[in-house]
Amino acid sequence: MQAYQTDIVKITQLSEATLDAMCQIYLAHYDGCDAALFRADLESKTEALLVSKDQTLVGFSLYELYRETWQGRSIRIIYSGDTIVEHAHWGQQALAFSWISRAGQIKREETHTPLYWFLIVKGHRTYRYLPAFSRCFHPHWQDPVSELKGLADRLANNKFGGAYDPDSGVIAFPESRGHLKAAFAHPNPRELNKQAVKFFLQRNPGYLTGHELVCLCELSEENLKPLARRLFQGDPS
Repeated sequence: MQAYQTDIVKITQLSEATLDAMCQIYLAHYDGCDAALFRADLESKTEALLVSKDQTLVGFSLYELYRETWQGRSIRIIYSGDTIVEHAHWGQQALAFSWISRAGQIKREETHTPLYWFLIVKGHRTYRYLPAFSRCFHPHWQDPVSELKGLADRLANNKFGGAYDPDSGVIAFPESRGHLKAAFAHPNPRELNKQAVKFFLQRNPGYLTGHELVCLCELSEENLKPLARRLFQGDPS
């Protein structure tokens, strides 16, 4: 049996067959959206990370690469969009490992330019990548007044305007733009014991209806935990 395969593809270079497969996976796991909404969101992204098993697409992550100016300095942003893996393949690490490796490649393009991971989170499993990868991130249960909050507010306001509430740190659209189907959204009893899961549920109680928690993390060697740092540095061992 083959291992999982990952590929990085520019959005403009995705084939129609791949786009259809991505849309089918997404709609099988999310309510509150349709193919047109999925395609419209995809057009604003830069790259797709595709995960396949036995030459069949089983998941993907979309992201946008762009620049901002913050406190008089140029910075780069990786803004994560839709990310989903078919339920039967939950537990694979290929997507996460490939994503952090790609982030390291982006960092090495401009070593001295700060690089931030900006994501809006509608599920506890995605939020758990932050403590798994990094030491410091926003929002964190041990650091309620993180210095990252100001930048997080700026990025969220720029993209989502009045849908973003800086007091709660949550984006609440008038209508859901996609939320996990109930069968996939609820934490199991083991997950409920995890501090990160408890915190996510407390900070984003409307996640079941499409509310999204704004999160931010600097992607640097100093801020990453050992395994993530090795992948970020380009060391696959």
